[in-house]
Amino acid sequence: MRRLSLLSLIAAVSWQTGPANAETLTVTPRQVADEKAVFATVESVSVVPARGRIGGTIAQLSVREGDPVKRGQPIALIGDEKLALQLKSLDAQIEALQAQANQAQIDFTRTEGLVERGTLPRVKLDETRTALNVAENSLRAKTAERAVVNQQMSEGQVLAPDDGRVLKKLVTVGSVVLPGDPVVTVAQQNFKLRLRVPERHALFLKAGDKIRLDGAEFGESGDKWGVIDLVYPQIEEGRVVADAIVPGLGQYFVGDRLRVWISGGQRDAFVIPARYVTTRFGIDYVQLQQGSQQVSVPVQRGRALPSADLPDGLEILSGLRAGDQLVQP
Repeated sequence: MRRLSLLSLIAAVSWQTGPANAETLTVTPRQVADEKAVFATVESVSVVPARGRIGGTIAQLSVREGDPVKRGQPIALIGDEKLALQLKSLDAQIEALQAQANQAQIDFTRTEGLVERGTLPRVKLDETRTALNVAENSLRAKTAERAVVNQQMSEGQVLAPDDGRVLKKLVTVGSVVLPGDPVVTVAQQNFKLRLRVPERHALFLKAGDKIRLDGAEFGESGDKWGVIDLVYPQIEEGRVVADAIVPGLGQYFVGDRLRVWISGGQRDAFVIPARYVTTRFGIDYVQLQQGSQQVSVPVQRGRALPSADLPDGLEILSGLRAGDQLVQP
């Protein structure tokens, strides 16, 4: 028993004193961001309607809510029976005018030969030339009119105005629409996070500030970061509105609410490397160098505060004072 007690005493003294040349770290306070939790919503940069350029009946609708679309992609087809009837009428008129132009060309050629032989006066040649020009111009005018109707029929296709996702269908197959009526609404692809912050934080909020999100909401481990892109100058209902850019929002629902931490100012905090903290029986400890001895002191762990010079930075809420010498266990 005496031998066992002696060995335990020797082990305790050696654990408290530790090596004399152990690396130490001096605890000093540093400025950290005082984060505040606010809610933000996922919103599109803009919501644009896809409109029909002609009136008629929706003959085909090829998208549903939530479908991704590309700029210029056909979304719907508008049919107008009157345009088809006009096209048939113009085709018949063009055939008649073509026949008149052919006959005018034959008359001009025949009259030109007779005038050269002196059988007919030259005035007849001028009359047939005029008739030929009138027939050809009438044919060109009717052909252009047919091209206008054909262009109107091609404009029955409703195209996506920009890359994005379909938010809502406003018509169904068989619906009657007028020129300019919206068919679907499309949210542009680049989603942003819209924050509404209490106005007392307006002085601390500016473009370029970083915001922190819980990575678990994105299916990732660890925190996710974004950057404030724009702070709106108008306060709405006692709140400052700001937009933030966060990568990976493209798969979110428009209007989804997320919890976001923003900077509400600066404060002093003790931040030490996480490797200096050990946990035993659910309690966190650090080793302090006091003279020639090392003392194990319990501390209260805060959240992780990584930075460029301290990648594994950890905030200590209590248990340390400025000037304490830490020893890495």
